[in-house]
Amino acid sequence: MTVVPDRVVEHFPDYCQVCGDALESEDRQLESYRQVVDLPGIRAIWTEHRQYSKKCSCGHKTVTNFPETVTSPVHYGAGIEALICYLHARQYLPYERMQELIKDSYGVKISQGSIDNIIKRFARKGVAVYDKIKTEVTTSKVVGSDETGIKISGKKHWAWTWQDTKNTLISISQSRGIQAISESMMNKLPRAILCHDAWRAQFSIDCQGHQLCCAHLLRELNYLEEVYKQPWSSKFKKLLYRALKLKRQMGPEDYDADNVERNRIISIYQKLLDQPPDEKYKELSSFYKRIVKYKNHIFPFLYHQNVPPDNNASERAIRNIKVKQKISGQFRSMEGAKNFAVIRSIIDTLNKRNLNIFQNLKLIANFNS
Repeated sequence: MTVVPDRVVEHFPDYCQVCGDALESEDRQLESYRQVVDLPGIRAIWTEHRQYSKKCSCGHKTVTNFPETVTSPVHYGAGIEALICYLHARQYLPYERMQELIKDSYGVKISQGSIDNIIKRFARKGVAVYDKIKTEVTTSKVVGSDETGIKISGKKHWAWTWQDTKNTLISISQSRGIQAISESMMNKLPRAILCHDAWRAQFSIDCQGHQLCCAHLLRELNYLEEVYKQPWSSKFKKLLYRALKLKRQMGPEDYDADNVERNRIISIYQKLLDQPPDEKYKELSSFYKRIVKYKNHIFPFLYHQNVPPDNNASERAIRNIKVKQKISGQFRSMEGAKNFAVIRSIIDTLNKRNLNIFQNLKLIANFNS
């Protein structure tokens, strides 16, 4: 319930239900109250800008200029622009359904071409915010990264995410390799420990260190344990769970101190690395060799308070593109995919900061493109 309702309707008894006497002159006493919340009828506001001229005594006619934001005979304002981008990159609606919603709810007829132009215009305005997000991610101390395949005009491309607790950056590339990282200018994270799922291109990034996703490792270990039934995979799995339990129990002071339980975990870890499984178990042996290669990237989360043991936040950030494609289908052009990446990055960043998404999109829509 709201503390200050917009409208109050009071209901008084007119007569006594027992004797029938009138109660108009009796004092009233509030017994209880209920509230009804509803939406008002919504209609678009049409503002007409009229351009006038005046003629000077010298004979010259001066014509006033239209505002910079009014660029065509019929121009859609910041409210409609923000709404379309919100429906596009937050609610994932295809253009046709956007048309229907805006027409039925607001009485505004808008073509799919106009919707596309509005999204392009907003993406241009949002580039400055997008670049600010990129700057903040590149200077962060903990960054998560992930990638997923997307379809653009029937061809496979890749969407990448780079994110921290306050920012999400999404970029689109034709490549899943080092080239994509260079194109997005995320090949240098000088202050960061990078959390990821061990995709080899991510090891090319200049950063302070790496944290491999323990959730991925546990899924692999479950499979290996089931297939080979070897003690090595079971021991390593138990060790990871033990480390995760310790992470949940650690306070800020436990990371700098000489932590006894952490020392035990590292000691057991080293013994496991010194006892390779039989090479006849090919997948298990391959997994072991990978762990040896990346042995310094398994437990940084026990030494740094803000480093998570998994890459779940990055998977959540990148999953939105999959949801978009399931609802709206593939992207029709690289430009369209990149525009979505800009707008989605802004929306996810606003969401992480607990800011009103629609109102802030409206602020950006008021920028000059």
